[in-house]
Amino acid sequence: MAMNDSVNILNSAYLAVEYIDSFLPDNPLQQPFKNAWNYMLDNYTKFQIATWGSLIVHEVSYFLLCVPGFVFQFIPYMQKYKIQQDKPETWEKQWKCFKTLLFNHFFIQLPLICGTYYFTEYFNIPYEWEEMPRWYVLVAQCFGCAVIEDAWHYFLHRLLHHKRIYKYIHKVHHEFVSPFGMQAEYAHPLETLILGTGFFIGIVVFCNHVILLWAWVICRLMETIDVHSGYDVPLNPLHLVPFYAGARFHDFHHMNFIGNYASTFTWWDRIFGTDSQFIAYKEKEKKQQLTMKQKAN
Repeated sequence: MAMNDSVNILNSAYLAVEYIDSFLPDNPLQQPFKNAWNYMLDNYTKFQIATWGSLIVHEVSYFLLCVPGFVFQFIPYMQKYKIQQDKPETWEKQWKCFKTLLFNHFFIQLPLICGTYYFTEYFNIPYEWEEMPRWYVLVAQCFGCAVIEDAWHYFLHRLLHHKRIYKYIHKVHHEFVSPFGMQAEYAHPLETLILGTGFFIGIVVFCNHVILLWAWVICRLMETIDVHSGYDVPLNPLHLVPFYAGARFHDFHHMNFIGNYASTFTWWDRIFGTDSQFIAYKEKEKKQQLTMKQKAN
């Protein structure tokens, strides 16, 4: 009975969104996107699209999303939004990070990406424009992927902090106490495989078109680069996502080492109490700010 009620609620929500969508104006970018998509299908094989297309989407998205955080370090006005202001970025650390990223991207992640074509063939995942899901379905699927990845990340990330294995794998990622956006995928190759597995679980569950692979890549990179940015910028649209953890939440994990293990949302840390030190830290900050205001007055 409960299952039927849940299905009815989901169907009703889907119909409601579809009804609202029918009143929205046509997207002026839809036709150019359709033309570009069909051009791609006509001129490249599925293997080329799945492999090289996925690589291009990952690399372009990753480094473009890193640009704002990289530029912030040169803008004095933005320094008031830097979380750990006593630990500025250095060229030496950023160059070291960049070199490790290139190794991980092309020698760890690229071999995994090469399996994308065989994945889509095995599960008969379509590429055609006519089969592409609507935007709100993609949004819901990406959110579902994020929920699954977040659960995987919380428990495996917490395991990687175990004192018996931490120094062998996860210590590499914690080399930077004050993170910056490009450092999001700076990790030991084994960690890339272990925590990266959570990314693919949602794809297996939800994927009904190759576009979801790319949409989820962009969403996941947007989130992980944001929480590693080192800047808590106001009016961040990601803060509109329910239970979104954000940069300050994950920055504390790098600074404190213990707690705040989840990647995207706050609920697992809240359920298991692994955000207690973060909550205490925020309360202490509030008291200090209140004291400073009182003294100023």
